[in-house]
Amino acid sequence: MNATALAVAGTAPSIMIAAGEASGDLHGATLCRALREAAPAAQIFGMGSARMAAAGVDVLEDVTPHAAVGGTEAAGGVLALYRTYRRLRARLDGPGRPHALVLVDFPEFNLRLARAARRRGVPVVYFVPPQIWAWRPWRVRAMRRVLSLVVAVFPFEPPLYRTAGVPVVYVGHPVVDLLAAAPARGAVRARLDLGASVPVLALLPGSRRAEIERVLPTMRDAIARVRASRPGVRVLVARAPGVDAALIARHVPGALITDGAYDAIRAADVALATSGTVTLEAALLGTPTVACYRVSRASAVMIRSLTRVPWMSLANIVLGREVIPELFQEALTSERLACEAERLLDDGHARAAQQVAFRELAEALGAPGVGSRAAQAVLAVARESS
Repeated sequence: MNATALAVAGTAPSIMIAAGEASGDLHGATLCRALREAAPAAQIFGMGSARMAAAGVDVLEDVTPHAAVGGTEAAGGVLALYRTYRRLRARLDGPGRPHALVLVDFPEFNLRLARAARRRGVPVVYFVPPQIWAWRPWRVRAMRRVLSLVVAVFPFEPPLYRTAGVPVVYVGHPVVDLLAAAPARGAVRARLDLGASVPVLALLPGSRRAEIERVLPTMRDAIARVRASRPGVRVLVARAPGVDAALIARHVPGALITDGAYDAIRAADVALATSGTVTLEAALLGTPTVACYRVSRASAVMIRSLTRVPWMSLANIVLGREVIPELFQEALTSERLACEAERLLDDGHARAAQQVAFRELAEALGAPGVGSRAAQAVLAVARESS
């Protein structure tokens, strides 16, 4: 019985989805669009933000304002997150409970919700699962107890989960689907009134206020250093959804602010990016990139003590070597960031080496259709419980 047959049989699939941060909302939207296409009668509701709502999700809760980076930064939003957890848990009870719960990233919150679902007999699918290969590997034990399926997005994840006894299917990374909507470089430059030969730096400072406040001033000072010897350099700053443009303008006055990352990445010769999904997007779009990140001192100590891989950017992790320069914590200074930016602006061999590696990365992350493959995996689990 396929998804259409499930609806014809009188049981339209009912799916709760839970995504917490901006990147999770982005990936959740990719999945939900595919679910809508595969099963138009499906009832999809849960936790997300603007992108998931636009993809047809009945958004009951939005915790993106309370999402935090690092460990100690998360404390301020705990009470709001707990209230949201209790409301979602209540939706798992009674006759209207979903056929499946789909989790997207956000493991601190979502693994707790998974336990509640498991106790109530609701199967749980994890799309964009916790990065057990990077840190907190013991989480896999809890995942084995509460998950019906992991929908893996990196090619090295399935063997890890199979070895741990967790059902898993590999679909590729959802960013691959999103890149189809990325504009052409020439079109973006023309729209932004940038000449074809004008050197352009893109600043991608993140989606959370705390990380923007920590990283953007250093980016600004690095840009000042670059411009001292290259006064013609133009600067674009990507504004993530929900980020106040005034916050960016205060730190980088006079910069051209673009909504979303793709315009800035496509137009740029070099991107300076806060580590996260955006570094993967920049790499797959072929833009030479420097990754940078700064958290509180307490969070830095925790991250260093728990991390099992020597890199923080996803491109480096997938390829198993440093392709994108990484400046983390005390290594993130305006002088070093400017030096890396200037190297990629001036050294054609360095740019070409990154771009060759980026093509290798694209081959490793699978073909388009990630959302559709993930949707079929989710619907198969929902079908079993109906």
